[in-house]
Amino acid sequence: MGLKQKAHAAKQAFDALKALGRDPTSLTFDAMSGPTEGMLDRRRVALFGTNNYLGLTFDPEIVGRGVRAMRDCGAGTTGSRIANGTYADHRGLERDIARFYDRRAAVVFSTGYSANLGLLSAIADDGDHLLIDGDSHASIYDACRLSHADTVRFRHNDPDSLARRLARLKGSPGDRIIVVEGIYSMLGDLAPLKEIAAVKREAGDNVYLVVDEAHSLGVLGDRGRGLCEAAGVEADCDYVVGTFSKSIGTTGGFCVSDIADFEMIRAFSRPYMFTASMTPAASASARAGFERMQALPALRAALWSTARRLHAGIAALGFAVASAPSPVIAVVLDTPEQAVRMWNRLIDAGIYTNIALPPATPGGLSLLRVSASAAHRPDQIEAALGAFGALARDFAASGRAASAA
Repeated sequence: MGLKQKAHAAKQAFDALKALGRDPTSLTFDAMSGPTEGMLDRRRVALFGTNNYLGLTFDPEIVGRGVRAMRDCGAGTTGSRIANGTYADHRGLERDIARFYDRRAAVVFSTGYSANLGLLSAIADDGDHLLIDGDSHASIYDACRLSHADTVRFRHNDPDSLARRLARLKGSPGDRIIVVEGIYSMLGDLAPLKEIAAVKREAGDNVYLVVDEAHSLGVLGDRGRGLCEAAGVEADCDYVVGTFSKSIGTTGGFCVSDIADFEMIRAFSRPYMFTASMTPAASASARAGFERMQALPALRAALWSTARRLHAGIAALGFAVASAPSPVIAVVLDTPEQAVRMWNRLIDAGIYTNIALPPATPGGLSLLRVSASAAHRPDQIEAALGAFGALARDFAASGRAASAA
């Protein structure tokens, strides 16, 4: 299919979505008035689709540090880390993260996406084997393509499937690099990390474990270090990847490790070498975000209280929820059209959620994705559940009418 044909097919698909209401790909917020509220079409909406888990995007200390850094160092670096783009806050941020995780070293990237791309393409090469969960994030799949390693998928959250695939590789040359996520971003389910770590140990030498904690940093573990900490298997997790765009409240990504000479990936990670570095404001606010996350553990408790309330309330209304309670509540709907209609209805009611449609979803599911925040107020939570309740009543009534006809 040529470029014109691809563009035409895409336009037809998006026109079909727009015929049901708004186009999810072009929705634009006019302004943000806080971590859980924004202006959309000149109306206030409560934000339940932001991944702003700890609600830190408007924290005065974080914002203030970013503003000062911009004034002192400018709006951007205009260069990559390997060229002119490494500033004092980049190095300070790396030291902060390594100390937080009690690891030997950390490397900071411009985004969480480029952190996965930069790490995996650097540590895996032709002749190696990347064993990835079937529901892995797009950045992991793209990293596999860039690495030239053999890519092997195992069934989502299935340690036995992983063990079988590792067994088939026994005797073949190259490293085996297992890649999983702490919390999966679409369905909100957790990896069975303790069992996966056991499979890794049993597989012998030259087997490494990479855990992407993008959605679990600040969310899981006594200190907020993620699922590796919560599952008690940090020693088995050779590389931990994360992002600043969720719990930390800004943008950028990182990787930490105790592997000897890990920092040498700076010399052969293409996304690190050829991407402009984090802006001064982003790196300074990330440092402040890590400090605030550690200083305010009550935010994690508030987040989980909100997540459990939303999960229980939505499930009690009769909606199918994809996984056990977590800060990502994925509501499974029958068709893409139903999902689009419900998404539009929620916005009309002043509630913004994410919509996720096939083919970008696990198993081709049609999802409304609700993300909880420590900053959600009780009245916002009740408004969201009220809006879902109205949808449940209306769609149940329309289903009965269709059956009667």
